[in-house]
This record gives sequence, C-alpha cells and structure tokens, in this order.
Amino acid sequence: MNVEDLELGDVVYAARLIVDDGSIPDGTEGEVLAEVGTRGVITLIGHVEEEPSRTVFLVRFEDKEMNLGNPVGCWVEDLMVEPKLVIPPTLQ
Repeated sequence: MNVEDLELGDVVYAARLIVDDGSIPDGTEGEVLAEVGTRGVITLIGHVEEEPSRTVFLVRFEDKEMNLGNPVGCWVEDLMVEPKLVIPPTLQ
C-alpha cells in the first residue's frame, strides 16, 4: 500500500524527523513534532491550492504517553505506511 492510497483514520508513521517550519499557529519554529517512526493517524486529506496535484495530510502523531498531539501537515514523502525497524547501534 502506498501513502497516496490512504484514507481518513488510517495509521501512518513519520518517515523522517518532522519539525515545525514556522507555519503552525502558536508553535515554535524548529520544534520536533514527530521523530522518525512515530505512529500517527490521518485526520484530513487535502490539496495545495497552488499545486492541486500535491496532496497534504493532516496527521495527529502520538507522544510518549500514546496521546494524540495536534494535527500536523505532512507531505507524502514525510510519511510511511509500515514502520521501519531501527536497530540500536549496541545490537548491530
């Protein structure tokens, strides 16, 4: 399954470190919003008005206590459908 095929309510994972780029109201630019592999749920799917072919996903990522955070706008390349296994360096 591809990210482009996902629907509202589907679970996704952060494919890269997601930080506030300064576009979140009352947010702090540079703040980490989701670490790589953080689980989230899609709450809205839309398109950029200037680029109708570009899809944007609103995702609520879990925090360390498994509470859903505020919605974060993500591009297709920010998300993955399966978490990647990260092996700590001490076990490699």
